[in-house]
Amino acid sequence: MRIFNPRQHALHLQVLWIRVFTIIALVALWEFAARSGFFYEGVIPPTWAVIVALAQELMAKDFYYDLGLTVFAATAGFLAGSLIALVLGIMLGLQPFGRRVFEPFITALGGTPKVIFLPIIFLVFGLGIESKIAKASLSAFFPVVLSTTSAFVQIPKILLLTGRSFNLSSWQMAMKVYLPAMANPVLTSLRLAMSMSIIGVLSAEIANSQGGLGFRLIRYADQFRIASVYADAILIFATAAGMNFILSWLQGFHGNRGRKKNAERAADKAALAATSGA
Repeated sequence: MRIFNPRQHALHLQVLWIRVFTIIALVALWEFAARSGFFYEGVIPPTWAVIVALAQELMAKDFYYDLGLTVFAATAGFLAGSLIALVLGIMLGLQPFGRRVFEPFITALGGTPKVIFLPIIFLVFGLGIESKIAKASLSAFFPVVLSTTSAFVQIPKILLLTGRSFNLSSWQMAMKVYLPAMANPVLTSLRLAMSMSIIGVLSAEIANSQGGLGFRLIRYADQFRIASVYADAILIFATAAGMNFILSWLQGFHGNRGRKKNAERAADKAALAATSGA
């Protein structure tokens, strides 16, 4: 049961009001820029025009089809790329020699703009949704594999020795020792990987596609429907924020669970100490 904390509540309200006023200030600044004449006509449309375009997008049936394509490709690519990265990261963590050999190559490729691989991906997987999933997988792979490898190296030796002393199998070691010990850094990398997956899918859709939010964005830009471009950009931001929020919630849930377990262990130790003292 949570205890009401007036100071904490006041702090939350203060943060909320600052966020609200920030949004209002940004909208006012946008409206001023739209009407100031400092920019070419139509480059920054009035706020009302963007709101109308946003409503039109939400009422368009084909928007939800394109939204589904982008979300499916980003999610499928994220899951595939992250799973492969987790397995490879653990394998590199278990093999110091292999890590010394391959980690510099992975690091170098991880810092390379993935957009340069688009022509090869289109040649191998075609122009359909398969290429978008492949691009998302490639974008998600590197943050997770690098973070997993680094987190594995930092696992306390006592945990590894304890697992081995109980003769745990490789699967049991992965589920009961490796993943719980690496949970926080890996979950953080998964949030980054999800964002990279969405960027990867959008870049592939903008480059060559017949559907998806990236396709809608570039089509409106070609038609100089600037208000619709901004409306789609807002919807893309909302989609990415929603998917990222789910992973943030999972990370917070895991952190709260860990803190609760630690508190229970501390209480058990205190009770045991009190009993022993008596």
